[in-house]
Amino acid sequence: MLQPFILALSLLPWIPALLCSTEGELSVLEGQSLTVPCHYEPQYASYVKYWCRGKTKEFCSSLARTDVTRSANTAEEKVGIFDDPVQLVFTVTMSNLREEDSGWYMCGVEIGGVWSADVVTYTNIRVIHGLTVVNSRLSGGEGSSVTVECHYSERFRESEKKWCRSGDWSSCLSTGSEGSYDDTSVAISDDRTRTFTVTLKKLQMRNTGWYWCSAGQQKMPVHVQVTPRPTTTAVSVTSPPQSIAYLPPPKPITKESGNNHSHILWSLLVCASVMLLLGLAILARKLWKKHKQDPVLRQLKEIKARHNEYSGDVGDQQSTAVIFLNRDSQDIHMY
Repeated sequence: MLQPFILALSLLPWIPALLCSTEGELSVLEGQSLTVPCHYEPQYASYVKYWCRGKTKEFCSSLARTDVTRSANTAEEKVGIFDDPVQLVFTVTMSNLREEDSGWYMCGVEIGGVWSADVVTYTNIRVIHGLTVVNSRLSGGEGSSVTVECHYSERFRESEKKWCRSGDWSSCLSTGSEGSYDDTSVAISDDRTRTFTVTLKKLQMRNTGWYWCSAGQQKMPVHVQVTPRPTTTAVSVTSPPQSIAYLPPPKPITKESGNNHSHILWSLLVCASVMLLLGLAILARKLWKKHKQDPVLRQLKEIKARHNEYSGDVGDQQSTAVIFLNRDSQDIHMY
């Protein structure tokens, strides 16, 4: 019974513990660099950290350690390691990667001792060849410029770089043997390491659409969106004809002008009242005269009627009636 237990204890140093986080699988273009963060628990802040290539501790080739100076880590200075105990993370940087650098890597904390295993995590790094773009969708205002940054792997360093409008291969612009191209609307520049840039100048609305960033047989789509200039309403001022006269601007309303307006309104009101009273007086006088003359007229009509009757009874006799009207006494005398 004791033999399996003793065998298990003897194997404990060879069973690594895992770090609290792992990167899984990472991909990077050939010729580029890669930085891998490795996080650990607070109790391991003062421990030695290391980076090695391999899937097991026994067969893991050491590439960098925190207890070894950088110059001694590797002759080519291809791998760098930096520990930050405050943030509880150490980072590993690998530069100028090649396709043969693909494989499993291990970042670990060296625990040491017979009965303690190192704390490790595994990362699979795939170095690929091809082409990528930093931003596949760009936007710029009409009249402005935008720049597309295209990254390519090492094997495409000497390949011709192109910029084409999607669906129209006759529109392709090439860097040629000089590694550059420049005209009034497009500029292409290849640094001959791993990046070439395309700058679209003086954008116009017709430049909106899909394009291809190409290196060798590899190509990546890029969409460019051109936004119109903000519209501003222009106000045109035309000089008036000389024959037109313009009145001076009205004076501002003040307290004095308000008093003048009140005075004018009061004068108009008084004038209207006087005219109204005068009209009423004239009307009253006419009504009074009419009333005064009505009895006299009635008496005259009665006398005339009696005279007509009398002249009819007498026949051919003629008589003359003389009527005197005394205006002061309003008495009628007939002879």
